[in-house]
Parts: sequence; structure tokens; C-alpha cells
Amino acid sequence: MENLRQAIDELEAQAGLDVRELSALVDRLQAVLCRELRDGVRRGDHLIEGKTPNGWVASACRVSGSSAADRLRVGEQLERLPRVAQAIRSGEIGYQAAAVICHLSDLLGEKREQIDEEQWIQFSKDFSIKNLRRLAEHARFVADPDGAERDTEEDYEQRYLYLSELGSMYKLDAVLDREGGMALKSALESLTKRLGPTDVRSPRQRRADAFKEIVQHALDRGTLPRRNGVRPHLSVHTTPDGLKGELGDGMPVPRKTVQRLACDCAMHRVVKAGSMVIDVGRAKRTAQPAHWRAIKARHTTCAAPGCERPIGWTQAHHLEFWSRGGETNAHRLVPLCYYHHRLVHEGGWQVVLAGERVEFIPPETPVMLRRRWGEKRWAA
Repeated sequence: MENLRQAIDELEAQAGLDVRELSALVDRLQAVLCRELRDGVRRGDHLIEGKTPNGWVASACRVSGSSAADRLRVGEQLERLPRVAQAIRSGEIGYQAAAVICHLSDLLGEKREQIDEEQWIQFSKDFSIKNLRRLAEHARFVADPDGAERDTEEDYEQRYLYLSELGSMYKLDAVLDREGGMALKSALESLTKRLGPTDVRSPRQRRADAFKEIVQHALDRGTLPRRNGVRPHLSVHTTPDGLKGELGDGMPVPRKTVQRLACDCAMHRVVKAGSMVIDVGRAKRTAQPAHWRAIKARHTTCAAPGCERPIGWTQAHHLEFWSRGGETNAHRLVPLCYYHHRLVHEGGWQVVLAGERVEFIPPETPVMLRRRWGEKRWAA
């Protein structure tokens, strides 16, 4: 070991080392470490410390439990795969590639004889680690379909999803099965493209907004199972003053958000005397089907410049805020996707009509509007 320390000291003192050769040496040392860990477990070194084999390796190497299991597996399987072990020593393949082959060997058990070591060494040279893992997974289904299906079912049982409150936000933590994960990934990817020049969100913010859009779209379509005879949806309680932006601070839902939700939603009146409900009005959508037919005649996508979100994924926005006296008039409604609708209400942007063209004005940008003397016009 002293010679090894001296060799490492000499390497550290040098500059301009060949990184490929250095990487091959590190991989070779990893294989030696795996062998020693295997031998230590066989001697019972872990029992001296009162630990499981995994716990001992994790503690000795200061790695996670999964990394510890991986090193024990590699040490065990390299003994059964002499050609793969030689390929690591010679630098033909790296440690990660060898670990993939060893993992396949471990899963196949007695059927590992079907592994052609020379062929897999060549695969390791030709494919990336990601593709090598996929190839190994396919090989497992071919060589041991029953075992592969059993493991798939065991993995499926590990799925979960937690949604918890985190201050004024929500935190989502989930592990999905492959089918569910691929479906969600495909859906998110279809909605995470930048929406025109005004879209300055980071990729992770676009993914969060895309997830919200997917949920809102499912609620709007009304295809989810009914709950207590009613379509599941969000319910926001406010007051006339709240819609006018006169709520005090500290409300659970910010007043600007309430105003945005009121742009195109099912609204109903509930009149109270103290805590007693004395009248409940009938729900009415602010943008009626006739309004939407007129909107769709003018627009096929979100009205924001450069945005390609389809019309079916938008809400009707009042150019003059409904809470400020704006009327639900087809000519004064424009379709906005979730991102651009929020940009207007919570982000301080303005939407104005220039003829038939819709223009977005960023905050604190002066805009000249022609109007008659004394006329009050809201640009929003």
C-alpha cells in the first residue's frame, strides 16, 4: 500500500497527464477494491464491527447503500467473468461498463452461461453506458422472461406519490412505474417549449407550469370521475371587494390571482347574513360558448406573440378587467395560455389591441393610448 501511496503522490505532482490512461487506472483500482471488499465479507470482517455486508462496505468506503451493493456485486461477479475482469485490467472497458455486465450476470444467476463475454466487451466499446444498460435489460427479458417480469412487478409495488404543503407552496415527491413515468415525461415535453419572446422561465419552471396545465386541462374537460355529483375543480371564495383588488394583506389566495381566476371561470353568487347562507345564485361561465366561437374564429393559438399553445389550452382574458367594469364582450376577449395569463395579472404586463393585433407591453414601459378627453381606459 505504501508503494501505491507514493505512486499517487507522484501522479498528483504531475501536470498534463493522459486523462484516458488515468481513467483506466482508476477503473482498474475500482475492480481491485471490489475484489478486496468481496474477500473481506467472506472473511467476516463485517461481523467484527457488528454490521451487515452492505453496511460495512458503505461505512468503509463512505458511499451510499446502493453503491455499496454495487461494489459487492461487481466483486462477486468478476470472479465468474474472467474475460471481463481482464478487460478492466487492460483498460479495454471501464468500471461502469463492467458493472452493467456484472449486474446482468447476477440477475441471470444460473443462466449467466448465456452471456458471451467477448460480445459484451465489444458492446461496452460500441455503446454508451445508458444504451448498454438498455441492451442488458433487453437481454434479461430474452434470457429470463419470467424473472424479468417478476422483478418488474416488484418494482411496480415501489411506486408512490406524496403531495405536501411547504409554506405557501406545495412539494411533489414521486416514484413512478415506467409506463407512468414515460407518459408523464411525454406530456411534459409537449408543453415545455418556450412560449415566444416573453417567456423567460427556466426549464424547471416550465416543467412545473406544464404539470399544472396538464392537471387544469383534465379538470376543465370534465372527464374525471364526479365527486358528490359535481365535476372536481378548484373552488375559490372571495368577495366583490376582493375581485376589485381591495383585499387586505395576508389572504390565502393573492387578490391578483383571484382576479385572473375570475377572467374565465364558473362563478356563482353566495349571499350570507353573518355565517348563514341565505341565497345561492346559479353558476355561469363568464365566457359563454358563443363568445368562444367568436374567439376561435380570430385565433387558433394563445394571443401572445410567438406563443403556439393551442386555443383549447387557453382561458378567455378580459382586455378591460371584469373587476374594473370590463364587459364580457367577444371583441374584448383574447385567449391566453396559463403562462401568459399569469404574466398579465400577477406579472404586471399589459395587453392592448392595436387594430386587430394584440400587443404585450412589459411592466414600466410607457404606452400611449388614444382616447377621448375624460375617457377612462384600463389596459390590462
